[in-house]
Amino acid sequence: MELPPIPPVQTRPAAGIARSDADLHAVAKSFEATFLAEMLQYTGLNAMPSGFGGGPGEEAFSSLLTEQYAKLLAERGGIGLAERVFDILKQRTSDA
Repeated sequence: MELPPIPPVQTRPAAGIARSDADLHAVAKSFEATFLAEMLQYTGLNAMPSGFGGGPGEEAFSSLLTEQYAKLLAERGGIGLAERVFDILKQRTSDA
């Protein structure tokens, strides 16, 4: 049995699909928040003191708190990554 070929990945929006600036800003902020969450995981930001005992759920909930911190940082200006990503996305959509 032969599998069908895999379609190529589109790097630009298909013709006729217009992205608004608000959509591009949302994507850029989301990207920056994801990046910040990954960076914050290694800072020990949510490390609990050993006196609390932890438990199996601590690690899961700690990562959720880190994600929320990252979203807040991105919404309040972040590190400037969202603006750069927005500029690149805007340029790519205008070139199409």
